[in-house]
Amino acid sequence: MKINVFLFLLISSISPCFAQTDHEQITKTLNQFIVGTQYNYPDSIAQVFHPGTRMFLYNGSDSAYYMTSEDYALLYGNKTPGTPNNRPSKIMSIEIVKDVAYAKLEIDIPSYGNRYHDLLLLKKILGQWKIVGKATSATPIPKTPEELAPNPTKEVVLSGLNRPWSMAFLSENDVLIAEKDGSLLRVNLQTKERKEISGLPNDVAKPVFIDSAKFERGIFPNSLHGQTLSANAGWFQILPDPCFDQNKYIYLSYAAENNARASTTKVIRGKLMDNQLKEVETLFVAEPYAHGLYHYGGGMIFGNDGKLYVTIGERNFFEYMNPEVPVAQDIKDKRGKVIRINPDGSIPEDNPNFGPGAVKGLYAIGIRASQGMALHPETGDIWFSEHGTTLGDELNILKPGANYGWPNVTTGKYRTDYQPLNISGATFTAPLYSWDQTVAPTGLTFYSGPEFPQWKGNLIVPGLSKGSLWRMVIDGDQIISAEELFVNNRVRLRKAIVSPTGRLYLLSDEEDGKLIRVFNPQR
Repeated sequence: MKINVFLFLLISSISPCFAQTDHEQITKTLNQFIVGTQYNYPDSIAQVFHPGTRMFLYNGSDSAYYMTSEDYALLYGNKTPGTPNNRPSKIMSIEIVKDVAYAKLEIDIPSYGNRYHDLLLLKKILGQWKIVGKATSATPIPKTPEELAPNPTKEVVLSGLNRPWSMAFLSENDVLIAEKDGSLLRVNLQTKERKEISGLPNDVAKPVFIDSAKFERGIFPNSLHGQTLSANAGWFQILPDPCFDQNKYIYLSYAAENNARASTTKVIRGKLMDNQLKEVETLFVAEPYAHGLYHYGGGMIFGNDGKLYVTIGERNFFEYMNPEVPVAQDIKDKRGKVIRINPDGSIPEDNPNFGPGAVKGLYAIGIRASQGMALHPETGDIWFSEHGTTLGDELNILKPGANYGWPNVTTGKYRTDYQPLNISGATFTAPLYSWDQTVAPTGLTFYSGPEFPQWKGNLIVPGLSKGSLWRMVIDGDQIISAEELFVNNRVRLRKAIVSPTGRLYLLSDEEDGKLIRVFNPQR
């Protein structure tokens, strides 16, 4: 069979000396397309299309899935050329109008009981008939050579979590979950057994439940009227050391409280021995302690340089609560910053120099309330999410010495008539992306799993506001498109994370918090 296919392609490529009718030339083009898709010849497929031809492959509930002819041809490059696919195809009709033609193909995939039709538009260009458009009636798209249409579906894996904030994998089924309003848990995802980790510090600031209707004049915005909420305190990010298998260190950020009931962001580490945290040591405390259970930050990640990066919120719910020199712009204040430290808490010698009096560990400034950090799998860049006030939610790439502008510049709106002090000589870094709606983005992640191959390298961004979940398509350091998922099934989300084998999980921010797996039932 491989020899016959080769001879067909060879003869097709060396027989232009015989005059052919338009119908014969179109038939030749279509047969070359059929052979390419049946026997995995991506070059043969690409040659019959006009470059850049867009084809519509699948209609979702409210959108159409499409790709270019070049990308389509690449789908057939994952097998040895000449290997047959079980998808017999035939030409049903050809209609020619001058230098334009319409063709209909019928494709059978017996193993899936699926028969559908491709409708092709052809154009005669410089004497050659090329396919310039393709649409299909396939529903769903065949699963060969791969599933072309993602069908993300939610499945609750765990429930009864106390407003979970973060999660970390020790292995595919051995996970740590930090509950903002509860404890640090070790959970077996197979047996569903959960155990509390002992040995935690006792200075954690516990959340306070608030009837927002009583605090509209200064604590919460009017949009939360009548809701009963827990203010943002408790345990935040749980993060294993990159060498956890050898040293057993885990890192934990949380809201720490002093004797005056004031609080701040604190980072510790300890050795996880069985289900107990031992040899606990403090790595960073974001003094000063202040009253108000909000905007701690607490996001953490290890960079490819082995350093620990930590986001510290500015701790002001309203912008007018800032002193004359805004907290996030004051290099002598640890709040409203990104901190970079060594794993033992010491300060790296190559940290950026912010000048005399700058706090130790300072890496970037101008942060309002950042919670999520994610490492780009190819570039090693650290991406982070940022909460605005009224709108102003952002995505950024972390750069040494950068000033991300808060509160002097924002893509959103101030809640009051606040006018920040002009910072002489300041250069502000604009966000890579901002929304025109409130998202409250949280713990983001880059997708790398096998269930949604079209999502590879995409940024998955959960949000608290309206329970949104976003898929951002990235090209280098640019976001080129954004898709909101589960628009009819929203829930407040605190974290997205990918398991060691590529499974995508979400943590919901609820009193009955849930660990949710996002999967593709068609794979």
